[in-house]
Amino acid sequence: MTDARVLCPGSFDPITLGHMDIIVRARDLFGSVLVGVGRNNQKKYLFGEQRIELVREALADIDGVEVEEIDGLLVDFAAARGITTVVKGLRFGADFDFELQMAHMNRGLTGLETVLLPASADYLTLSSTILRQVMQLGGDFSRYVPANVERAFERLRERSA
Repeated sequence: MTDARVLCPGSFDPITLGHMDIIVRARDLFGSVLVGVGRNNQKKYLFGEQRIELVREALADIDGVEVEEIDGLLVDFAAARGITTVVKGLRFGADFDFELQMAHMNRGLTGLETVLLPASADYLTLSSTILRQVMQLGGDFSRYVPANVERAFERLRERSA
């Protein structure tokens, strides 16, 4: 383990056990992780502004992990906090192409480096997009999310019923 602070960004809609696995592994490798919950006004989020609180709750008992909202460019957010490295999870399929493009853009803009960690076998194909569909269609999603996300979705479902 080194003694560096790295950034693990994402939209986390919702945070999954796969996200949490990458965050903990990044903390174990680098020492400290800032989880950046991104905001994209072009996206329609299932959990909306609640996402940052769900991430904070899910990660509250994990030492060496902090959570902040990202507003604006990732490279500017990282630079303002003295962070020089981003850690992203890499799943099976198209993640590599997208993440490689983002890594090159971020490095070209400010020199921000990207470390890509392969997803653990249990989460290799886990996607928040597919998970949201399962949730909305009444499937059992409990083995993929922390308990606080399960409870938050039940509250959403009750309000819309």
